[in-house]
Amino acid sequence: MMTAPPASTPTTPTAQALKAAPVLSPWREAWRVFRGNKAAMLGLVSLILIMLIMLVGPAWYAVDPFGIVAPPFHEPFVDSRYWLGSDYLGRDIVAGMLIGGRATLLVGVSSAAITVVIGISVGALAGYFGGWIDAMLSRLTELFQVLPALLFAMVLVTLFQPSLGVVICAIGMVSWTGTARLTRAEFIRLRGFEYVNAARTMGAGHWRLIWREILPNAMAPLIVSATLVVGVAILFEAGLSFLGLSDPNVMSWGMMIGSNRRHILECWWAVTLPGAAIFLTVLSVSLVGDGLNDALNPKMHLR
Repeated sequence: MMTAPPASTPTTPTAQALKAAPVLSPWREAWRVFRGNKAAMLGLVSLILIMLIMLVGPAWYAVDPFGIVAPPFHEPFVDSRYWLGSDYLGRDIVAGMLIGGRATLLVGVSSAAITVVIGISVGALAGYFGGWIDAMLSRLTELFQVLPALLFAMVLVTLFQPSLGVVICAIGMVSWTGTARLTRAEFIRLRGFEYVNAARTMGAGHWRLIWREILPNAMAPLIVSATLVVGVAILFEAGLSFLGLSDPNVMSWGMMIGSNRRHILECWWAVTLPGAAIFLTVLSVSLVGDGLNDALNPKMHLR
């Protein structure tokens, strides 16, 4: 007696699509999601253009940003030699925008790097060891968190000679608390996972578990946090420069705004243009950060 062949399991279009879909690595999948975010791609392209202009522009337009090269209050788009005009002293606005952009971006990236190093170190130790180490580092984080950040940065810059390095260190020292709290939460969540226990059973020490096992798996939200810190650092630098607490020998967008603020009615372009550059840069960084948040979040992939 012949038996009938087993009935084949019907495949739905969704199942066929899942079978046909290639398996991507986590970073390629994140890039696919990021690329599909139009706002994030717009921010990335805008940020790359700004960085290229700041990198190549001063070599193409070699004018001293502190040099008196034009009549004071020279309006923009009137003279091709000074097509963005001059400030109240006669300094070229284009030269100030190009050279000042370099200093502003340097402060943003360097301060974010200091913030990430301090925040990850404090948060990793607190989240991994727990106990009295967690209590001590958490109290230290809360102490810095309740201090007025801008006022504390002003005090640090005032105590030392105002320079670009001092400004970078001051901003980094007042901006690390958010990264530390995020790192601590991630380490508390990940330290009990099976792969961490397996590495500990195989003889891995504390430092290997922290830096080689847990930290790489906690990097996704930390990358997003580091991206957003760049925008915060740029605004911090602009605020300090506006108050006259930056290096007087280094041109920056904040310094351009601060030095021309008393002449905003007669020389509005000297304040508006660097302010617009700061706004566009911080907006681009924020869009990239939001895109990274979506791309590195597994829940967004499921959606």
